[in-house]
Amino acid sequence: MSVEHYENFPVASWLCPPALRPAVQAIYWFARTADDLADEGEASALERIAALEAYRHELLQVAGGQPPSPRWAAVFGPLAPVLARHRLPLPLLEDLLDAFEQDLRQHRYPDRAALLGYCRRSANPIGRLLLHLYGVNDARSLAQSDAICTALQLINFWQDLSIDLPRDRLYLPLSDCERFGLGVDQLMNRQDTPATRALIAEEVAWARSLMQQGAPLATRLPGRMGWELRLVVQGGLRILDKIAGLDHATLRQRPRLRAWDSPRLLWRAAWM
Repeated sequence: MSVEHYENFPVASWLCPPALRPAVQAIYWFARTADDLADEGEASALERIAALEAYRHELLQVAGGQPPSPRWAAVFGPLAPVLARHRLPLPLLEDLLDAFEQDLRQHRYPDRAALLGYCRRSANPIGRLLLHLYGVNDARSLAQSDAICTALQLINFWQDLSIDLPRDRLYLPLSDCERFGLGVDQLMNRQDTPATRALIAEEVAWARSLMQQGAPLATRLPGRMGWELRLVVQGGLRILDKIAGLDHATLRQRPRLRAWDSPRLLWRAAWM
């Protein structure tokens, strides 16, 4: 399963215990389909919001024991038994839908607190859902999972500036932009300057700090789950290294992981 399409999801790879793969895949397809409703195709923002509202209604119906409708049977057919068997926390799934709707309504964030509020709904539920499947629910683990997932979301933002800005999505906090003397128009026009690179460098440092806060979770979790998370952490940190290698010029370029990064990721994961 690839995560290139839905980047915030740590995948059900061969490291995932076989017994949990159907559950992880069902959650993945739920999130990916909602992502498609919010982003893909030629529908207007109002049409996308209406589709997401219908999708939410379908989730609540299926969670209440109703059979899935034909429209999204491929999503809710596999998800229904997972909801029942694993007693998935429904608010976490609704948080994801809230975030997709927010992307259609809000394209600017005044400060880091507002951006973190978005990450709480767009990224953190994924980690919490996966921990729930593994029966991990202590406060320390949840907090570290939130730090990792928020860091992954921020890393994706700083990696994808050249993609998001043409879509009129500016995730750089406006208060941070102002401290570097940067206006919205400069950023939307993707003017690559020493000030923009300094701003992105600071945001990269923020994301790295969050990832380092959460990383100890990967070394505490046992077996395959721990190894999966080690690779997720190291993949995120490797993207930050690549951004730095571009001298933080991601207004113009998008770094990405390549096949030849795998040995480095494995080595770093082993030495965590």
